[in-house]
Amino acid sequence: MKKTLYPASASTSFTLNTESVHQLYIETSGNPLGIPVVFLHGGPGSSCNNNHRRYFNPEHYFITCFDQRGCGLSTPHGELSDNTSQHLVADIERIREHLNIARWLVFGGSWGASLGLLYAQAHPQRVSGMILRGSFLAREQDLFWFAQHGASEEFPEAWQAFIQDIPQDERHDLVAAYYQRLHHGDKDTQLKYAAIWSAWSGKVATYNLGPRTNKHSNNNTITNEAQRQADPALVRKVKIETHYAQHRYFIAENQILDNLHQLPKVPVTIIHGELDKTCLPTASRALAAGITNSEFIQLADTGHLIEEANMIAALVDATDRFIKKLN
Repeated sequence: MKKTLYPASASTSFTLNTESVHQLYIETSGNPLGIPVVFLHGGPGSSCNNNHRRYFNPEHYFITCFDQRGCGLSTPHGELSDNTSQHLVADIERIREHLNIARWLVFGGSWGASLGLLYAQAHPQRVSGMILRGSFLAREQDLFWFAQHGASEEFPEAWQAFIQDIPQDERHDLVAAYYQRLHHGDKDTQLKYAAIWSAWSGKVATYNLGPRTNKHSNNNTITNEAQRQADPALVRKVKIETHYAQHRYFIAENQILDNLHQLPKVPVTIIHGELDKTCLPTASRALAAGITNSEFIQLADTGHLIEEANMIAALVDATDRFIKKLN
């Protein structure tokens, strides 16, 4: 029988000041005497939700979830100043110190996996283990697949909707084209292109979900649905995503793989859906090949999202097994 999410548990929330204008929204839950774990959400630009703490047995884990700078309930919402990978790594350490945690399990998916790896390379002595899902390595080739050529071949109709309003002479660098419109366009332009970017991203990420749960399952409704949902909050979210993409995530090319030797010698479980079209499984395989004694699990019939049934089962099983590994 497949494992499912743990029942929702009570949480405590608070905000934490940073060295700049940013205030971080943080939630803790579970057993204060349990194994500390930090949940790193994806994006960049996404946020945590109430289900994210349910991947951990609340009797055995002390769970910390937080919204990254400019995201979710952290303020100011959408703020881009002092918002880089280095600032986010410093925030994770700031939260750990505030909670007086010696070491914690790092749990991250997609962009959250990138951030978790960057944190573990910068602060290896503070990491007790890692669980990485659908890993994004923030390389040129990873961004190229998503926003230039690769996923475009998988979803040709959705891709045409993504590029049709970009002039031909700008299509050689679609990240730059969208960045220009989102960061320098007027309000209507920002709303329009945030909706189109979100529709493309949603299609690639959610295509493997069933029609009942996949609001993007019908290609013909993608743009209309995204336009309907377009609002200033969506603009701020996509601006963060394109801010990071345009600046190549504020790291050197191949920085994560080139510095795997800096990771602590701790248990690492890497899980990836074989049908993931947002972040290709080859990224996780490269990680597994470079991390001695890591565990790599590739899931059949599974795409990118943490909400897919096979992914839920694999992640809950991984956190359950880490209870024995870390006690």
